[in-house]
Amino acid sequence: MKTKNIFENSTSIEILNKIERGKVRHAILDFDGTISLIRDGWQNVMVPMMIDVLMETPTDESRKQLESTVVKFVDQLTGKQTIYQMIRLCEEIQKRGGTAKDPLDYKDMYNDRLLPIVNDRITKLENQEIKSNDLRVPMSLEFLQKLTAYDIKCYLASGTDIEFVKHEAKLLGVAEYFDGEIFGALREFSKFSKEMVIKKILADFDLNGSELLIVGDGYVEIQNAKSVNAIAVGVVTKENNVYDMNANKRQRLIRAGADIIIPDFREADQLLSYLLDI
Repeated sequence: MKTKNIFENSTSIEILNKIERGKVRHAILDFDGTISLIRDGWQNVMVPMMIDVLMETPTDESRKQLESTVVKFVDQLTGKQTIYQMIRLCEEIQKRGGTAKDPLDYKDMYNDRLLPIVNDRITKLENQEIKSNDLRVPMSLEFLQKLTAYDIKCYLASGTDIEFVKHEAKLLGVAEYFDGEIFGALREFSKFSKEMVIKKILADFDLNGSELLIVGDGYVEIQNAKSVNAIAVGVVTKENNVYDMNANKRQRLIRAGADIIIPDFREADQLLSYLLDI
């Protein structure tokens, strides 16, 4: 089977690893950055909040030095539930001699800062000041429609809180395509992870790896996919953050084991033709 150059210069799809084609029956997709742009720029909220918190510790580091530390771990943990970034924040506080609150308190602080931005976009969506197409990754809706047309059962799995994910997916017009289920972060965070969702679907339907497609822009879901030999498609979407945290997104997804890399879903027909061997 050819790799890498199978599409030559005709598309931007990169085939990195050999896969067993024509077997996909189920697909798990990430939400933020893979389908939704409603929370685009969330890093611009999380990073300054964490720096503010760390500046209150007995540290002699400058804001710039703390920014470097925070950007690194926030980027590394992207794709996991938000709470894990807050757990890491607590560790950094303690490392500097500070007294950390409960990680959930910091998550609430972050949401309090982010939600006004998100709610403004949602209000504009509801008032039709912004079209849902403007807040979706290009052609992601059409990709879901095509998966459904091929009788592939779709699931949504996000590190964002479940109540937000369900509401935002509905607003973007994509909720109806996830006939499997929509999964998201829970207050009791130990009861949800993308890895748990993957293992549940594999077990419930007695699937082998090549029958499960996992699509996302974070290294977490790509690593989870490869740990069970599922097919992993990494989406190198461009996100609006002042820290240029996605500058090496492509390389990070490749290191995580992505079989295929795409910039968005504008070449969905060619991608599905390859995946489904049609």
